[in-house]
Amino acid sequence: MIEIKSINKSFEDKVVLNNIGCTFESGKTNLIIGRSGSGKTVLMNSMVGLIQPDSGEILYDGRNLLNLSKTEMIILRRQMGMLFQGSALFDSMTVLENVMFPLDMFSDESYKERKRRAQFCLDRVNLSDAGDKLPDELSGGMQKRAAIARAIAMQPKYLFCDEPNSGLDPKTSLVIDKLIYEITKENNMTTIVNTHDMNSVMGIGENIVFLYHGSLEWQGNKDEIMTSDNQRLNDFIFASDFSKRLREANE
Repeated sequence: MIEIKSINKSFEDKVVLNNIGCTFESGKTNLIIGRSGSGKTVLMNSMVGLIQPDSGEILYDGRNLLNLSKTEMIILRRQMGMLFQGSALFDSMTVLENVMFPLDMFSDESYKERKRRAQFCLDRVNLSDAGDKLPDELSGGMQKRAAIARAIAMQPKYLFCDEPNSGLDPKTSLVIDKLIYEITKENNMTTIVNTHDMNSVMGIGENIVFLYHGSLEWQGNKDEIMTSDNQRLNDFIFASDFSKRLREANE
């Protein structure tokens, strides 16, 4: 579990995060949603230690990220998996080598064991035969699955996904959502997803944080979101293509 307590962050005179407080639960897909500029990326970057908040606490199972020593921070980062918006695979490495990369960097296991673990992760994302290929030989959806395999290679406790469906067609996006959801359950991870994809929200949104102009505007789940009386949330939801299709289907 990750707890955010009274997090504030400003860049010069612009307030980007204003007294944010919320909880991201273990074994659940936790989604952060909001319009561009709402603070989603700054919040996630603060949670992984890339940005230092001005004040507040970020608690990883009770440990305050902002007070950790350098050694403790290294240990914590080894417990984090990252799925980047553009997949961020290394072009010069094979898919298997990409998945092995964090293992080569941080694992004390033998090469044989690291390779076995990487192949297991590729099998899990249905890329069993793609290990010898280069990233540019894969489709966008396959690249994203390879990136998921790399993100879970170190068996993380915490998985961060930044716009995982960016650039993907709706059918492939559903595959990625399902994969993230299943892996979260299988490994009891605390998974945090930054997204603007309403299909993801309604498909895997077990715990949803809605930011508005840097403030926490609403928190709930996918079953509660469509019946919320929060006007700002409703404006955000019903402005989406998903909601337009949903209303049309019900007419």
